[in-house]
Amino acid sequence: MFRSISSRFSARNKSAVAAATVLLGASGAVMAVTAPASAAAPTSAQAVAKKMVPAGQYQCFSKIVEHESGWDHTATNASSGAYGLVQALPASKMASAGSDWKTNPATQIEWGLDYMNDRYGSPCGAWEFWQNNHWY
Repeated sequence: MFRSISSRFSARNKSAVAAATVLLGASGAVMAVTAPASAAAPTSAQAVAKKMVPAGQYQCFSKIVEHESGWDHTATNASSGAYGLVQALPASKMASAGSDWKTNPATQIEWGLDYMNDRYGSPCGAWEFWQNNHWY
């Protein structure tokens, strides 16, 4: 029953359903279907970013994150040690936005947005630089 109902939802709604399912499971209810964390995380991080990043800058921010980490908040560059959605280097710089920087996409988004605004004027300024240099 749950599977047939959830199949009618959009991808964004499926993420919300998955989150609700996890919450129900934590409260002791019997779960019929759960989505893997990897499926829900990118949508969740994108939803958080849409709330935090100014609307006119979101596409630029999203393009950078897509290229840098594929919206994986645990992405790690094996050779440089860059980490997270925005591939901070050193990764520990993100601690200035919160002690949960390793695990919380919102903290990484906050830090990344501040970095892009400080260094490039905006996420679109950062994206323009990225297009010319393939890094930012």
